[in-house]
This record gives sequence, C-alpha cells and structure tokens, in this order.
Amino acid sequence: MSNLQSRLKRLIENSCVQKFIIILIVINAILLGFETYPALMESAGTTIIFLDHSILLVFVIEIAIRIFVYRLSFWRDPWSLFDFSVVMIALVPAAGPLSVLRALRVLRVLRLMTMMPAMRRVIGALVSAVPGLGSIGLMLLIFYYVCAVIATNFFSADFPQWFGTLSESFYTLFQIMTLESWSMGIVRPVMETHPYAWAFFIPFILIATFTMLNLFIAVIVNAIQNYQAAENERIVEEILKVDVDIESEMHEQFQKLSHQIADIKRLLQQK
Repeated sequence: MSNLQSRLKRLIENSCVQKFIIILIVINAILLGFETYPALMESAGTTIIFLDHSILLVFVIEIAIRIFVYRLSFWRDPWSLFDFSVVMIALVPAAGPLSVLRALRVLRVLRLMTMMPAMRRVIGALVSAVPGLGSIGLMLLIFYYVCAVIATNFFSADFPQWFGTLSESFYTLFQIMTLESWSMGIVRPVMETHPYAWAFFIPFILIATFTMLNLFIAVIVNAIQNYQAAENERIVEEILKVDVDIESEMHEQFQKLSHQIADIKRLLQQK
C-alpha cells in the first residue's frame, strides 16, 4: 500500500470522520423529508437542493476514496457494495425514463446501518436467520392453506365477502392473525350464523398469532446470539494473532540484539 493510500485509509477510518458522515446522513434524511412539503420547497427549495447536492458530493468523494484505498476488497464487501449502490442511485438524472429512481434517494438513510457497528450486527444476525425464518414461514403457509380451505368450505355460503374464495379467506385470516377487528368485525358476525365458529377461530389465533410469532422471535434471538458469539470468537482470534505476531517480532528482535552483543564481544576480544 502506497503512502497516499495509507494516509487516506487512516482518514476515512478515523472515528471523527465516521461520526461526520453519520451526521451528514441524518441531515440528508431531514432534507429529503423537507422536499415532500411543497410550501417549504417554494420558500427554501433552492437552499434545500443545494445542501442535498453538497452532501451527495461528500458521499461520492467518500466512496471514491474507499474504492481507491481498498481496491478489489471494496467490491468483495457487501456493505461497501450497498453504500455504492445507494449513492449511485442518487446520481440518476431527474428527467427521462429513469427519473422514477430518484424517489429511491431516501435509501441513503439506510447507510446508517453500514456506518454503525451495532446496526450491522443486527442486520448480519437477521441475514443469518433467514433459513430458519424461511422454514417457519413455510410451516405458516401450509397452516394458512389448510385453514383457508376449511374456512371457505364452512363460511363461504353465508359470508362470501370474507370467505367467498380461497384468496379472500387467506386475506381474512391474515387480518384475524393481526388481531385487527377480528372479534367484533368478523368472528362475532360469523358466530351469529355459526355458533361454534369460535372452535375454529380461537385455535387459529393461538397457533398463527402467538405460537408462530414466538417461533419467529426465538429464531431471531438465537441468530443474534450465535452471530455475537461468532464475532467474539473472531475478535479473540485477531487479538491472539496480534499477540503471536508481537511475540514473534520480539523474539526476532531479541535474536538480532543477541547477535549484535556477540559481535561486540568478539570485537572487544580482538582488541
């Protein structure tokens, strides 16, 4: 690594610079919110747009420096690729067929996740939990399908607006799972015609809402714990590696010093 690269690396990894970028991200998020108020844009639109472009310029310079410093390593890091994509979207022209992508400028706010280690740990844990969440999601889908078929067969004739088709039953059961107006809005009217409908809906809520939700939470908590344990092991390995390197360097320096002392002794004996 050249001297310039080393200096730039120290610059972008400096904690003050990192905090400055975080502050700019927050300010940029506020400015993007201001742009949604027409009255505010009429009175201070020029200033808001100027600040937005200035902050975007800082982001572009930062990304360019990181590419120059890390070279190929930059493109191997998913977080760096995310930062690059978010900043590049903001450079899309405001006119033309790609102008719709300008609305995605707000994704720059998500850079907070890459700048703050705590958020990165949470996101990393969630990504590692995807296989487990997928299995639970498949179980929930099968359970939903069975319950939707049963509900359609039982209640479609009397309540076609809720259970007329399989897709309508799916949506109604999803609403019940969220506990949104499930009792007075759906279940009690159904029970006026089908008094024992509670025997279907209560087990559905207990399983779909409480049991499955707790399974999701359990998988996420377990993934966070495993991810944190893996991070701790990695940190310990890095510390041990540094200790080994320091010990090896000290041993090498000691040997050199021993040779120098031996050479001095020989010179003194010759004199």
